[in-house]
Amino acid sequence: MPEGRLAGAFAPPYSHGGRRNRSMTAEIAPAFPHRHLLGIEGLSRPDIEALLARADDAVALSRQVEKKRNVLRGRTQINLFFEPSTRTQSSFELAGKRLGADVMNMSVASSSVKKGETLIDTAATLNAMRPDIIVVRHHSAGAVHLLARKVDCAVVNAGDGAHEHPTQALLDALTIRRNKGGIEGLTVAICGDVLHSRVARSNILLLNALGARVRVIGPSTLLPTGVARLGVEVFTNMREGLKGCDIVMMLRLQRERMNGSFVPSVKEYFRYYGLDSEKLALAKPDALVMHPGPMNRGVEISSEIADGAQSLIREQVEMGVAVRMAVLEALATHLPNG
Repeated sequence: MPEGRLAGAFAPPYSHGGRRNRSMTAEIAPAFPHRHLLGIEGLSRPDIEALLARADDAVALSRQVEKKRNVLRGRTQINLFFEPSTRTQSSFELAGKRLGADVMNMSVASSSVKKGETLIDTAATLNAMRPDIIVVRHHSAGAVHLLARKVDCAVVNAGDGAHEHPTQALLDALTIRRNKGGIEGLTVAICGDVLHSRVARSNILLLNALGARVRVIGPSTLLPTGVARLGVEVFTNMREGLKGCDIVMMLRLQRERMNGSFVPSVKEYFRYYGLDSEKLALAKPDALVMHPGPMNRGVEISSEIADGAQSLIREQVEMGVAVRMAVLEALATHLPNG
């Protein structure tokens, strides 16, 4: 049985895959050649594997009594979130602090952005403060790439519009790998509001890169035009799409991004596209369930499934801190004197 399912969410430090327990070290972990992490697009399979290797070590570190590794001591990390976030922002904050960074959470609600300052001016202002790493979430696709061109420090994309959310895809891959022993050859279904989901896009890119067979499932109104060109199988019938799946990844309805009627009603949506025990039974008997959060219980997933034995949802949260530690440490190797 793979280690993640055997040990549970808060097991003692482990020896993954028969390896000795290691601390996070840039000398041991494979090199990561990029100055920023702006998306999964543009990363090679070795790049992804390097980050996952670091993240495995970060899990072990996080399960120890002493959780700190001061590779970012004396460094400044700014978390700049233009959209509300609980999991991602707190996860990046904890990751930075565990690595010894001075972490500042910038409140956009009380910032000059609310007074009409442009993103470019905000970037110039932050750059003048000489931070080492900026973690950015923005409602517009491509905004993080623009900011990265205007600052001298490392930039991490914490989600830009419906474009990408690279650390979510990495933590999902880490969770799958630790519970299934690998990703190559698995069938993964991504179900729900694919149209508005940056999580879906990043996961499609990453899972394809690691050799999974990816399916997307949803009503035609919530599937992007031409999504099959990303190398996925497309299903509008959830029951058909779930057959033979190893992993079922649910997505929430992003009603805040909808300016029209995409589904007849929440009740109808759950009837056809909500994951319950009857639909999950169509997947493989050992299928596992994931959700990036926040969940809408009774909309895209039932409480029975969300809290059930096949759910990895809480474990995903733990893996999120580890992946973000891995990303921050990998980027730190490119900082001056890093």
